[in-house]
Amino acid sequence: MQTDDDGEGTVREHVESVELRGALLRLRRTTGLPVVFGGLLHETRGMRIAELNGAVTPALHGLAISAGSGLGGKCLALSRPCAVTDYPSAQHITHEYDGPVSAEGLRSVIAVPVVVRRKVRGVLYGALRDALPIGERVFDAAVAAARDVEQALAVRDEVHRLLAPPSPGPSWEEVRQAYGELRELAPRVTDPELRDRLLAVCGRLRSAAGTSAPVPGLTLTPRETDVLAAVASGATNATAARRLGLRPETVKGYLRSAMRKLGAHTRTEAVVAARRAGALP
Repeated sequence: MQTDDDGEGTVREHVESVELRGALLRLRRTTGLPVVFGGLLHETRGMRIAELNGAVTPALHGLAISAGSGLGGKCLALSRPCAVTDYPSAQHITHEYDGPVSAEGLRSVIAVPVVVRRKVRGVLYGALRDALPIGERVFDAAVAAARDVEQALAVRDEVHRLLAPPSPGPSWEEVRQAYGELRELAPRVTDPELRDRLLAVCGRLRSAAGTSAPVPGLTLTPRETDVLAAVASGATNATAARRLGLRPETVKGYLRSAMRKLGAHTRTEAVVAARRAGALP
């Protein structure tokens, strides 16, 4: 009998598969690779090749990938991109998967990990049917595709965590930390609808924290709010810059502007004033 948790997990995995499928399709379109495929790592079932585009046989579909085995397993174990120019004769990988790879006629293969919060969550592959080096343009496109999946998974993880039943005795500091993490993620989300939903969740968190209604006339920009949220979590300018994908000088500029609008003279005063004004939870 399937529990509610099982059903929720199935839905979540389906959504994640859609993200993976879209990233692989974009990778194939932008690079011209004849075959792209990949899979996500699940705690109970490990990793299997679940999505293929351009394959002419079913040999790779459903293939279970073990850490350390083959090219994908090496990618899983090392948490970094790996590539071979001629898979059947490659000396730096094991060859448990030579049968399915040969059945599909693959020779040159690249594997790129999907890493969310330092944890490998899956692998994206691109392959040629000729023994040719993987060019830098293809490599960069594969890494970008993996990052697209990483961002989507990170966002969905956070939304799932926020919508889960609260644990006993939740603190407002946890709410504020979640708010800051969402503000960091939102600018990196390319899907406008999903980004708007994230920002709407941020608004709900502000309300849940019991902050007052926004002060009339106070117009903090989204980036000023992002910087203040990072500062509220204890981040330095350098850390905030890294999290938000900005330069430290740019972070300083946004912080100065926000402080001026809030009438604050220090970072701490700015955070307190922003919370009183309803701009932060």
